[in-house]
Amino acid sequence: MQGLLVEEVSVEINREQILKDISFHLKPGTITALVGHNGAGKSTIMKTLIGLQERKTGNILLNGISQEEDFLPYKKMISYIPEEPFLLPELTAMQHFQLYGRSYQIDEQELLRKVDYLSGKMEITDKLDEFPESLSKGMRQKVQTICALLPDVPLLLIDEPFMGLDIYASEFLAEAMKDKAGQETAILLTSHQLDRVQQLADHFIMLQHGKVADHGKIKDFHVLKRRFSE
Repeated sequence: MQGLLVEEVSVEINREQILKDISFHLKPGTITALVGHNGAGKSTIMKTLIGLQERKTGNILLNGISQEEDFLPYKKMISYIPEEPFLLPELTAMQHFQLYGRSYQIDEQELLRKVDYLSGKMEITDKLDEFPESLSKGMRQKVQTICALLPDVPLLLIDEPFMGLDIYASEFLAEAMKDKAGQETAILLTSHQLDRVQQLADHFIMLQHGKVADHGKIKDFHVLKRRFSE
């Protein structure tokens, strides 16, 4: 099956069940909002999908590739923007981009073209030779975002995409997400900016206490919000 298939995934941390039989399917070319209150399990799902959090039960497949049985091929099909930028202190911004280029086997000329375009749009062209410690948090988030946008992969995971970004970078990221979806990338994002999410996403998955409480098309989400607030 094409896209991301999550089947009956459960996660325990310190004997506490955080995710309970989570199942959903993300089709190629769609943007899905993962929503829920703090502690609902959104970040745990993200960490589980990229392999940072071990699951107790269930299967995860991306374009038919099993996370458990073929982890490296699976991992190379995923790109991720974390809520907090995670950059290596010994590498400049440009060296981060080069590292991603090698990791995803991006042609060198294509990588340079993408870096030139994305750094221009994110307004960090003059920061390419800077190390993370000399960059503001917003600039570090821009570097992290560019890293995730460089590869063309089937799945893009984004945790609070607009945190730390200025208005121009936020607008560009929104357009970049639409472009990625237009290239058949499936996108899963979390955000507390629900108005913006509703403008971007096609579908939603609502988490409550570690379970999928509801899911559907984003046009139905405003009705759900009222029901959950009662």
